[in-house]
Amino acid sequence: MTQIVFVSALAAFSALYLIWGVKTLPAERWQIAAAVPLEKRGDGSWSGINLTWYGILTANAYLAATLLALVLMGAAGVSLRAVAATVVLLLAACVPASRLVAQVVERKANTFTVGGAVFVGTLIAPWIIALVNRLQLGGPSGVQPLAALAAIAIAYAFGEGFGRLACVSFGCCYGKPLAACHPKVASLLSPVALTFTGKTKKIAYASGLEGVKVIPVQGITYLLYCAAGVASTLLFLEGRYGAAFLVSVAVTQGWRVVSEFFRDDHRGAGRLSAYQVMGIAGICYSFGVAARFGGDSFPLPDLSAGLSSLWTPVPLLLLQSLWIGIFLYTGLSRVTGATLRFHVNAEKI
Repeated sequence: MTQIVFVSALAAFSALYLIWGVKTLPAERWQIAAAVPLEKRGDGSWSGINLTWYGILTANAYLAATLLALVLMGAAGVSLRAVAATVVLLLAACVPASRLVAQVVERKANTFTVGGAVFVGTLIAPWIIALVNRLQLGGPSGVQPLAALAAIAIAYAFGEGFGRLACVSFGCCYGKPLAACHPKVASLLSPVALTFTGKTKKIAYASGLEGVKVIPVQGITYLLYCAAGVASTLLFLEGRYGAAFLVSVAVTQGWRVVSEFFRDDHRGAGRLSAYQVMGIAGICYSFGVAARFGGDSFPLPDLSAGLSSLWTPVPLLLLQSLWIGIFLYTGLSRVTGATLRFHVNAEKI
């Protein structure tokens, strides 16, 4: 019963979050969450830095992914110490990689790429788990690699799915204009197409597509990734870790390859973008990892144990610190600025 409620709650929340996001976030109002004054100018105004909804929504996505990883790995019997070490090491590598890979591929210093971060994470995750086992952080029995990898892959599917709403807010990772599509495709997608407003959204200043209906790539990505996450969670809770891992990886990275053909933002040179090559390589690599670590029999996960493992100070403080850190890293806008003026409302004195 606990499993049914848990998976149903995941699916329901994902659906409601998506509906809210695609209806609300393309509007200009939902790019800048706040502005902080930094330096006063000679004319009495202040220059400021913008705090973005991109940062808030990205932090939400990282929080949701980490929370889910904690629950699933806890359910699989992985100790909290091993879970924390795995998550911290992965994030320590993947968060900087989200910027570094974008700098190499897109030649831009102030942008992020989840695709690059995921590719790095896919390559190093098995070896991080091996390191955790070597350091005996997982206790005498160690960490079952395939169970941990499946939990991480599921957490990623939900995390990147939720993170697509950050892209809707910023106007990045956008699809091609419907006018550039085949008439049948345009007719099919017109009811769910996204239309962005705001000169500071990337789709406006990079491609001049403000107010133009575009393919809802972010929404489709969200839907596919969260659906894969729900299906993989069901497989995970049945103890089918290999299947859960491969379903998550195959759907998410497979769609990453396909979705590039429907996107209109710059993805690098060549017929296949660097991100598509990373997606294909990630799938092949993951099948090899599953073959390497599969074959053993595992006990069924205990979801109640995974949920109860959260209610201690350490994971709660970890999650709070993670949210704040990710928000500060991704939410301080470098490509927009602010001019602020302050005054007294005399009629309210």
